Amino acid sequence: MGAPSAIMLFAAGFGTRMQALTRECPKPLITVAGRPLIARTLDLARAVSPDRIVANTHYKAQMLEDWLAPEGILISREEPDILDTGGGLRQALPLLGAGPVWTSNTDAVWTGGNPFETALAAWQPDTMDALLVCVPLARAIGRQGGGDFTVDAAGSNTRGGEKVYSGVQILKPEGLQDIEGKSFSLNVLWNRMLDQGRLFAVEHPGHWCDVGRPEGIALAENLLESR
Repeated sequence: MGAPSAIMLFAAGFGTRMQALTRECPKPLITVAGRPLIARTLDLARAVSPDRIVANTHYKAQMLEDWLAPEGILISREEPDILDTGGGLRQALPLLGAGPVWTSNTDAVWTGGNPFETALAAWQPDTMDALLVCVPLARAIGRQGGGDFTVDAAGSNTRGGEKVYSGVQILKPEGLQDIEGKSFSLNVLWNRMLDQGRLFAVEHPGHWCDVGRPEGIALAENLLESR
């Protein structure tokens, strides 16, 4: 079980933090500097040459699927209910195939390198069950609140601290199969990995901007202009 060969893009959410901007448009199609957010994520994803890319859909599913159709992206539509990150990933596993996978949110802008490449360079499957790409709070633009993790010198994680999870990771998904319920967060699996000392993090060298709120659009555009 070596390097991942498939990427899961999380694109099913309601985008409620975007307020009026997502009433008629799914959040992944909101534009930043003239391009949809998901297009920017796809550029980064394709740079690591995955065998396949899968996106989950739910809110405004048809609109998003119509945009994705010419991109060659496999679709995992969640209906009638949205499944959260853990349930959504588990449903998509037949499309993703065996082995570890990258997963990525689709509501961020990056500078200073490709987070998929950051993860791949640090991935050690013998000792890791998941590797989260994190950024320090000082380089997490638009972040509200504190960090998510403390990372020691070996890259091992504990909850709480000044490292912010960026939304990109490499993860072994086998542990999803015995989690009860259809809809659940990947935090359930992460907590098990934390208990086993198998959840790690790597620091992205550049900046990351959260575009989950309306004000994040201008922040992201300013970040891209200053790159």
